[in-house]
Amino acid sequence: MNAPEPGLPMVVPADGLPARVRIHEVGARDGLQNEKATVPAEVKAEFIRRLAATGLTTIEATSFVHPKWVPQLADAEQLFPAVADLPVDLPVLVPNERGLDRALALGARRVAVFASATESFAKANLNRTVDEALAMFEPVVARAKDAEGVHVRGYLSMCFGDPWEGAVPVEQVVKVCRALLEMGCDELSLGDTIGVATPGHVSALLTALAEAGVPVSALGVHFHDTYGQALSNTYAALRHGVTTVDASAGGLGGCPYAKSATGNLATEDLVWMLRGLGIDTGVDLGSLVATSVWMAAHLGRPSPSRTVRALAGSGADSHKEQ
Repeated sequence: MNAPEPGLPMVVPADGLPARVRIHEVGARDGLQNEKATVPAEVKAEFIRRLAATGLTTIEATSFVHPKWVPQLADAEQLFPAVADLPVDLPVLVPNERGLDRALALGARRVAVFASATESFAKANLNRTVDEALAMFEPVVARAKDAEGVHVRGYLSMCFGDPWEGAVPVEQVVKVCRALLEMGCDELSLGDTIGVATPGHVSALLTALAEAGVPVSALGVHFHDTYGQALSNTYAALRHGVTTVDASAGGLGGCPYAKSATGNLATEDLVWMLRGLGIDTGVDLGSLVATSVWMAAHLGRPSPSRTVRALAGSGADSHKEQ
C-alpha cells in the first residue's frame, strides 16, 4: 500500500486482477462523431497528438465511412496523414471494402469493422440483418488479413441491451462473437452501447464466451455510463482477465444510431480506478486531464468526466483554452 501522490489515489492492489491494462482510446473517433458541430481536422489532429503525449498507446483516429452517414468524420483523408507519424497504434473504422481501400491507401495498419448482436440495431446502423452484415464484413476482414501486418478489430454493439429489443440473450452475443473470430478478427470489443449492463451480466457473458472457446486475450470491453455502471462493469471484466478496455478522453461520445446512448466511460475515470488498484496503464493522468480540459474548450462545454472536474477544478468548467 503506497501513500498517494497529490492528485492521485492511494494504491491498494486487489487479488486476481491483471498487472497491466491497455486502454483503447476512442475519443477522437467515437467521441467526436457524436458532436453536433464538426470539429476541424487540425483540432482533431492536435487532440490525437496530445493524447499520444499522455502515454496512451492505442488511439482510434477516425472512420472511413461515407461522409453522408457520419459527416463529422468526413475529413479522414486529411486527418490520418497528419497523425500517421506518431509512435502509437492508430486504428480506424472501415465499414466496407471501399472504406478499407481508403484506409490502406493511407498506410493504416489497424482497422475495425462494426457489427451488431441484434437485428434491430443492425437494421438501424447498417440497413442489414445480422447475417447480411457479417457477410459484408467477411471480404473486408479477409482482404485486410491478406495485407501483411494489418490487425483487425471487430466491434460488437448491443451486447447487453438494445433500445428496441430489450435485454440481449447471452447466447446470441456468443454466436456473433464466434462468427467474427472465425472470419479472422484478431480482437473483439464487447459494446454496452446503451449502458444497461451490470456486473453480473458482464460476468455471465464473459463466462459463456470462455466456455465457447473464445480466449479472453482476444476480448476488450466498451462500456457506456448511462446508468453509472461503466466502472463497476469494467472491474467485473478485469476479474475475468480482460486486459483491454475502451475509454474516451473526457467521457466524450454516444452513438448517433441509438439515441439512448450517453457518453463512453471517461478515460480519466478509468485511469483513476486502475491507478488505485495498482494496475499499470502507462498514462499520465495529469496530462490526460489537461488534454480533456483543452478539448472541452474547443467544444464549448465542460467535460462530463468526474475525474476531470475533480482534478481540474474550476478549470474544467471555465472553457478557457489551456
